[in-house]
Amino acid sequence: MNDLIKLVEADNAQRRADMPTFRAGDTVNVHVKIREGNKERIQVFQGTVIQRRNPNTNGETFTVRKISNGIGVERIFPVLSPNIDKVEVLRLGKVRRARLFYLRGRQGKAARVKERKAKA
Repeated sequence: MNDLIKLVEADNAQRRADMPTFRAGDTVNVHVKIREGNKERIQVFQGTVIQRRNPNTNGETFTVRKISNGIGVERIFPVLSPNIDKVEVLRLGKVRRARLFYLRGRQGKAARVKERKAKA
């Protein structure tokens, strides 16, 4: 039984290797596979990462929030999901917290996150 678990965890470790490093406050593009009937397509979900949960475990997830037509939309993505094609980091956010739930109550310019300079 333990051999099966180790085999699955090793496979998942390889999947996680192509995931870029990002944290709360960063703006990301998540390319998600959408299945409609027997067709499959890629849909891009762009937004701000407001949290990463259970880091360094197989159940790790991250939550991305965006504003669509004036309404806040949040999606929770498992890091090891086969439905995630790729994740692109667009901007690095400068924040002092690990969970940015305060963004839920903000609109417009108040909901912006300062940009962090990338280390060279």
